[in-house]
Order: sequence, then structure tokens, then C-alpha cells
Amino acid sequence: MLQSKLFTKTTKTLPKDETSFNAQTLIKAGFIDKLAAGIYTFLPLGLKVHNNICDIIREEMDNIGGQEILMPALTPRDIWQATDRWENFDVLFKLIGADKKEYALGATHEEVISPLAKKYIFSYKDLPVYIYQIQTKFRNELRAKAGLMRGREFSMKDLYSFHGSEEDLEKYYKDVQKAYFKIFKRCGLLDKTYLTYAAGGAFSKYSHEFQTLTEAGEDTVYICDDCRIAINQEIIKEQNVCPNCGKDKFRKEKAVEVGNIFKLGTRFSKPFNFQYTDGEGNKKDVIMGCYGLGPSRVMGTIVEALHDDKGIIWPEEIAPFRVHLISLKQNKQADKIYNDLQKSNIEVLYDDREETSAGEKFADADLIGCPYRIIISEKTLAKNSVEVKKRNSDKCELIKIDKIVKLFN
Repeated sequence: MLQSKLFTKTTKTLPKDETSFNAQTLIKAGFIDKLAAGIYTFLPLGLKVHNNICDIIREEMDNIGGQEILMPALTPRDIWQATDRWENFDVLFKLIGADKKEYALGATHEEVISPLAKKYIFSYKDLPVYIYQIQTKFRNELRAKAGLMRGREFSMKDLYSFHGSEEDLEKYYKDVQKAYFKIFKRCGLLDKTYLTYAAGGAFSKYSHEFQTLTEAGEDTVYICDDCRIAINQEIIKEQNVCPNCGKDKFRKEKAVEVGNIFKLGTRFSKPFNFQYTDGEGNKKDVIMGCYGLGPSRVMGTIVEALHDDKGIIWPEEIAPFRVHLISLKQNKQADKIYNDLQKSNIEVLYDDREETSAGEKFADADLIGCPYRIIISEKTLAKNSVEVKKRNSDKCELIKIDKIVKLFN
């Protein structure tokens, strides 16, 4: 991508009501634009990062048997009434259509997936099944002031599993835990993310959250460093010892919830009379699990957790571009390096702007945060070389021009 042709530019102008660091930084760097509180446009750079996160999630969900669908965001009132959540789910956006019927914008999709799965699951032979989507969710949040970490409109991966037994649910529940940690490792958050015990759902003593440590977090967690697990603030009063080792020594930290998993049991199968026939011909309620992970929230959390005073430090797998190529003087050699990198499928943002100073180019590169920077100048060309610098390092290395492509392969 030629930076001179990029739709957006870096900026120093921010919305007056934007207080969150992640949104401020992403706006400055040209990744997102704020439309209203908790509502953002993903611009070309931001959408690339978001889609890279979604690609990682898809790979890991597919690896544990997930099948992707896309459910409607507009949902009728009757399905919410069936589960007694039309009046009791306080973040629903509700509206009336031209047909005079009432609808809600999807805040979650248990009410959609349960009657859908009922159309295809009849026998124990049809189980287990794992269905997920990545879709825009809408929640009427009273406080939407944490940027991408608490939006009124946001993206969510929600996976639903369907089982014939509690034992089968428990096995898959652990598979999802492992898959989530693979996702957070690939997104650069593994060292800061803890499996966190939370209040149980309808079926178990505990549910689990995945909490990433950051001072910008709205949650408080209590970490057992011996077991590398945590307990959230809501249950620490009752569960004042580690559920794994029994010790009562915790480290208190601020964190943001980037994922959660629940054993739903029959909470959402019973209202829809969703049953299967077992091996003896008996009718039984389908047992369900639910597993949420927010790509947009992960993106905001990465900015909060991985940055310095100059800007964002994107992990390689999710960066908008792997390489930021900076030419301090327009020349054919820079164009050739750009073309050679592209031909080798190495994603590169080429700062070819002629009217921009070197200082501005370096500042923009730091703010945007691509993992590698290649600098071409008269000084480096005199040595038939370029300077290569990692975003998270101050060290520059001279690399011969004919070795550049090989360096990134």
C-alpha cells in the first residue's frame, strides 16, 4: 500500500468527549473514527487489524470442530419472551418495525441459535455440534466510555456447543479454554491474560472469564501466581481461596475481560422444547455451552497493553502491515524494494510521501506501529543497504538490499 494513497492520515485532532487511551491512539493513527459514544467506524488500517484478529479466531475455532454461520442482528420479540429476557435483559435495543411488530437488535444469540439448532438435531447421533459466528452486536450500555473495550456496537465471536451429556460438555469446555489461550498467544496477549473464575451460570459452580491485565481495565481480578489463575471481584468475597491450590495469597490487578465461557446446561433448550432422542429412545433436553470472544475488544485491549509513548506496538500476526517502508528521498531503488516485497506476499506500507519530513515519517511509523521498519536514505544507498528496525527495539541493523526479501521470508 502506498501511504500517499491511503484514505486516512494521522491526526492530532480528537473528539472532545473521547477519554480512553485505546480510542484516542487509534483515532490519531487513522485506524478508527468516532461517530458517537461507543460507536466507531473501522477505517482501512483498523479493518485490516480487526480482520486479522477474526482470521486467527476462525482458524482456532475451526480447529476444535466449529462450523461458522451468520445469524440475523434483527430479532423478533417472541424469541426473547420465550426465555423471559424481553423485559429482564436491560441492554436490549428495542424498536418497532413498519409491520407494527417489536424487535430487538441482537445483544447475544442464545434465543436465535437454540430454535435454529432444533431444526437439525434430533438424535444422539447428531451430537455433539459446535456452531459459531462473528457478528456485530448491539448493547444499550449506560457507560460507553472505554473506547473499543466497551461499545454500544461491537464485534463478537459467539460459539455455541450442543451435547448429550454433562461429561461431553466438560470435555469440550476444556478444549475451548486451550483454543482461547492459543488465540491470545497469537494476538500477543498471552503473558498478560488469565483464566479467571467468575460466578457460575445455570449449570455449574463457576463460569470463566479471560482477563487481560491493563490499568485501563474496568474489572478487578485477584491472581494466584502459583497457579496462574485469577478470581474476579464479584466472587472473591465467597471464594477467598484459590479454587486450584487452596491458598489465600492473591495479587490484585486491574484487567479487561476479552473472553468468557459458560456452561448453559438446559437454560436455553428447555424454553424451546429442544430435545434429542437417546440410544434407548428416551427424549432428553439438549445440553449447551456458550463461548464469547470480542475481536474489537481484543483490538482495543492490545493498544492498551502493547504500546510505548510513541504509539502502538502491533504483534506480527495482527498488524495492518508487517513492514513499514520509509523512503527519505524518492528513488527507484525504494520502488523496487516495495515491488519485490509485494511479489513475495510480504505486506508492506510504503511511505512514498514527497512533501513529508523525515521526522514526520518516523513519528507516523511509530504511531501506526508496524512490526518492522525499513529506512532507505542516501546514506544507506551509498552502502547498497537499508536500515531495518523492529518497532519494539531501538536497535537498527544495516541489511544489504539483495537480502531484504529473504529476511522476511
